[in-house]
Amino acid sequence: MEFIDRKDELNRLEELSRSGQGGLAVIWGRRRVGKTRLLLEWSARHDGLYTVADQSAPSIQREFLAEAVSKLFSGFASVVYPHWRSFLDRLVSDSARLGWTGPIIFDEFPYLIAADSSLASIFQNWIDHEATKAGLTVAVAGSSQRMMQGLVLDSAAPLYGRSRVQLELEPLLPGYIQTALKYATAAQAVQAYSVWGGIPRYWELAEIFGNDIEEAVDRCVLDPLSPLFREPEKLLLEETPPAISLRPLLDLIGAGVHRVSELAGRLGIPSTSLSRPLSRLVELGLVIRETPYGETERTSKKSLYRIADPFFRLWFRVVAPNKAVLTQTPPETRKTLWARYRSGLVAESWEDLCRRCVPMLHRGSSNLGKLGPWEPAKRYWRGNNPEWDVVSRSIDGERLLLGEAKWSWGLMSDQEIRGAFHELLRKGIPPLRGVDKTKTEYALFIPEVASSKVREPSLCLVDAETVLSSLM
Repeated sequence: MEFIDRKDELNRLEELSRSGQGGLAVIWGRRRVGKTRLLLEWSARHDGLYTVADQSAPSIQREFLAEAVSKLFSGFASVVYPHWRSFLDRLVSDSARLGWTGPIIFDEFPYLIAADSSLASIFQNWIDHEATKAGLTVAVAGSSQRMMQGLVLDSAAPLYGRSRVQLELEPLLPGYIQTALKYATAAQAVQAYSVWGGIPRYWELAEIFGNDIEEAVDRCVLDPLSPLFREPEKLLLEETPPAISLRPLLDLIGAGVHRVSELAGRLGIPSTSLSRPLSRLVELGLVIRETPYGETERTSKKSLYRIADPFFRLWFRVVAPNKAVLTQTPPETRKTLWARYRSGLVAESWEDLCRRCVPMLHRGSSNLGKLGPWEPAKRYWRGNNPEWDVVSRSIDGERLLLGEAKWSWGLMSDQEIRGAFHELLRKGIPPLRGVDKTKTEYALFIPEVASSKVREPSLCLVDAETVLSSLM
C-alpha cells in the first residue's frame, strides 16, 4: 500500500533535517500505527540510517545494530563493542569522517533500555555533547508508550527537554480509508473503518480483498489461522512492561460494561483499585473515558469507559467471547456469527465519526459547517432521560447543535428522515447551562443523502461523504 498522509509529521522531521544543526527527534505510538513506515520514508529522503533493536542481551543488541550501521560505514561491524559508550563514540567518529549528519534512527529504543538501564544516561550524555558537536540528527522511536513517555516527558526523564521534535503518532485519519482501499462509496468506507480503524497495517491486510469486507474480516480476523486472530493478546504482551493483566478489563468493557462501579463489581474488587489500570488503558490509546457534554472531566461522576479503537471493539465483542466456536466451525458459520454483531459495530463507529467531524465541518461546503465553526462534539446523557448522539456549541456561543447519528444499510426515505427529525425534536433541549441564550440547530447524520424533499429550516442532513472528507 502506498504511503498515506503523515504530512504534518514528515514536515516536522524534514524541518529538523534541513536545519543543518542536527538534534533529537522522539517518536512513539501504539504498535502497527505506522512509525516504521514514517521513519523509513524520512530516512530514504536523506540517505539516512535506520536501525531496529531486538529483545536480547546488550552485547548481542550492539552486534546486530553494528551490522545495520556497517551498510553505511564500512567495517563498523568488524569491531566488538564492549559497552554502549564505545559504540556511540565510533558512530560519531565515522560520521565525521564521511561528513554525514544523519538521520540515524534507533527504532524500538525501549528494548535497549530494558536490557541495560545505564544506556539512558549514557545516551543523554552522548546527545548533549558528542552528537550535538557533530551536528547529528538522531531519532529514537518505540511502541512502549509508557517507557517512551518516561524517557522524554517526565521532568526527571533522561531525555527531558533535549528533543527538538516530539511526535506521538496517532492512527490515520478516517477519511483516507476510502482512497486507500478503493471503496466505491463513502458508506462502504465507514463499514470498513468500523473493522480496521485507522491502523495502516490492518488496511494493508484488507487491501487484497477489495470491496468484500465480509471475506476480509473472516480471512484476517475470524479464522483461527488468520494474522489478527490473537492480535490484541500479542499487543498487550509486547508492551513494556507487559499489559496482559489489563485483559479482564478489556473483556468486560468490550462486552458492554462501561461504569467503574459495574467493572469493580464484576471483578470483585474495590472501585478505587481500578484507577491505575484504567488510566493505563487510556494512556495506551485502547480505552477512552467519556463524560456527558457540559460535564467537567476531572469532577464528573458520570464517566463511562469505552474501547477506543474500532478493531479492538470488534475483537473483544466477536472474537474474545466466541473463540471456541470460531475455532471449530467453517467459514460460513463464522460469517453468520459476525453478521450478528456487524450492525451494532458499524453504528457505534458511525456515531464516533459523526462527533469527530463536527469541529472540522466549516472547512467544507456543508450547511452545518457554514453555521459553525463548532466546538468538539460529545454525547449527552443523564439517568433515564433522553440521550443525544451529538451535542456541540458554535465557537461564538450563539448556537447549540443537537444531532442524531442514524446508520442505515440503504437510502432512508423522506418519511424515515422526517420521523427521525421529529424524534429528535421530541427529546427537547438538554438541561445545559446557557442554552436559553442560544439558537438550536438540528442535524441528522445519515450514510447517504439522495434527492430528499425534506425541507425543515433548522435541520441539516450530513452524509458519510461529508463526514469522511472532513476527517482527512
